[in-house]
Amino acid sequence: MKLAVQLYTLRDDYSSPEEFLKILEKVKELGFDGVEFAGYGGAEPEKIKAKLDELGLTAVGTHGSMEDYREDKIEQSIALAKTLGMKCMGVGGAPHSTKEEVDELKKVFARANEIGEKHGIKFYYHNHTEEFENSFDGKLCMDCISEGAYLELDTYWSFFAGADNYKYITEHPDKLILLHIKDGLNGKPKALGEGDNDLLSVFKAAKENGIEWLILENDDPVPNGLDDIARSMEYFKKNL
Repeated sequence: MKLAVQLYTLRDDYSSPEEFLKILEKVKELGFDGVEFAGYGGAEPEKIKAKLDELGLTAVGTHGSMEDYREDKIEQSIALAKTLGMKCMGVGGAPHSTKEEVDELKKVFARANEIGEKHGIKFYYHNHTEEFENSFDGKLCMDCISEGAYLELDTYWSFFAGADNYKYITEHPDKLILLHIKDGLNGKPKALGEGDNDLLSVFKAAKENGIEWLILENDDPVPNGLDDIARSMEYFKKNL
């Protein structure tokens, strides 16, 4: 398995395109193999790709907008993915409170994946807690969404919602393509090992199911993104 970091974790650690590219250097120095984007820091895609290649980092995926994957923008999004070398593109969340909203999600993702299949690109959805708390027509919201989208399981929000991560990962081998590795306590994200998520069971399931990428994320890093992910990297080294 390879380790990446969701750059949303580092959003307060840069304020210009130049600093954004420098952050990639820090990510590599800490031992990560790839990154997942949440915006591009104002940097041009070609410059980002050149920096990734220079450092030996992989662009694992991105959190974009649902609008990016509708039919009028899907080709543009695919072109961006190809420039950055991404095989996956996703969203960090989208409206899913009603059956109508979920049906719309499924429709957009199903069409995006139909088009993306021709280009070797998969489109995925990242959960929070509600997708494991709500159901429609007797089916878990997350499973409804998976009828159109591939899945990126955020293992802290699923855990906090009461889901059995090991069970969910092992029962969804065809749809679950990425894992967000996150810890937390009482609904507040923490660096790995500083919360109560059963991360060892997540690692076990990931290994058994051949998950290629584990993506670190912390919504609220302390005291800053770089120090926070450095502590989490030490946890990876000791426990993965």
